Amino acid sequence: MRSSTLRAWSFVHLWSSLVCTVFLLMLCITGLPLIFHDEIDSALNPDRWQPANPGGAYLELDSIVDIALGRRPGEVPIFLSFDIDRPVVNVTTGLQADIDAGQMHFASFDLTSGDLVPPAEVGAGVMHFLLDMHTDMFLGLPGMLFLGAMGILFIVATITGVVLYAPFMRKLDFGTVRLSKSARIRWLDYHNLLGIVTVAWVLVVGVTGVINTLEEPIIDTWWANDLAELIAEHNNAQARPDRIASLDRAVRQAVEAAPNMTLQFVAFPGSGFSTDAHYTIFLHGRTPLTKRLITPVLVNAATGEFVGLKHMPWYAQALSLSRPLHFGDYGGLPLKVVWALMNLFTIIVLLSGVYLWMARRRGKDSAESINRSGKWIDV
Repeated sequence: MRSSTLRAWSFVHLWSSLVCTVFLLMLCITGLPLIFHDEIDSALNPDRWQPANPGGAYLELDSIVDIALGRRPGEVPIFLSFDIDRPVVNVTTGLQADIDAGQMHFASFDLTSGDLVPPAEVGAGVMHFLLDMHTDMFLGLPGMLFLGAMGILFIVATITGVVLYAPFMRKLDFGTVRLSKSARIRWLDYHNLLGIVTVAWVLVVGVTGVINTLEEPIIDTWWANDLAELIAEHNNAQARPDRIASLDRAVRQAVEAAPNMTLQFVAFPGSGFSTDAHYTIFLHGRTPLTKRLITPVLVNAATGEFVGLKHMPWYAQALSLSRPLHFGDYGGLPLKVVWALMNLFTIIVLLSGVYLWMARRRGKDSAESINRSGKWIDV
């Protein structure tokens, strides 16, 4: 590689790294406990609630809805959602399906018995604070987009670092740390070694992190276009039927239309996510990696027959897959430990990079001082 080309790559690597280092350190430090957020949440807020019939059969969803409406006379069902790790169904009701969210009533029920479930205990907010700091620095969408820009710089710094490492690697065996040399040389070797060891992980986490910063515009675009299009295709101004079909039948029809998915959420006829004449049943993937892939299915509310569905567009699928890849929470505790180790190595790479830059500046300043002193003596 020509010296001029090498200097250009070095310049890009230096400044792309320096600009994003502080923010990348913040993301690594806040991201480390977030990798273990499930374990930390369980330790800080143990769930003392137990189902009435552990391991027992679940009640039909129609029965749960009847129980919920029995507690709220005169109201209609609006939404159904499900807890991820408990046999609990959440029923949202109101005087009519299209009322404001502030007027809706939310209650949780045991799927094994129909008993009312008390609200889950939520911690004081340490993990929420870390997540907000990691996501947008409490600045909303502008903060997310800013961190996305820092992520792009980090990706540039990583790629240029690999380019700069290639000629270095030809001179030394892989993994060599010159312990007999100066501190600056030792830290340069550590910086290069850990940087090349983590490069694949850094690129995966960096790219998925940038995608995650676009979550709000991606979701808004998906809802405004694809979901609205699905509803518009079948919204023929039919009135809500006087008697709606069995919810359990509607769910079976939806799952048959998308057999590799399972139930996540139900919007009843007349609610904001459906038409007056249809259920909208949201299904999601069955595996830890695909559980955020969502498919909305329309089912005729009068007959319980399948009407249509809309798979997520590619950009929304990329977002849904990027979340588990970013936090490493799709492969259990062993993968989380690997993610944590890579995170720690990245922190060392970032800090050693700052040290090398400062040591280099001190060296330049000393050389310039000696040079100026020598010129003064010559005079």
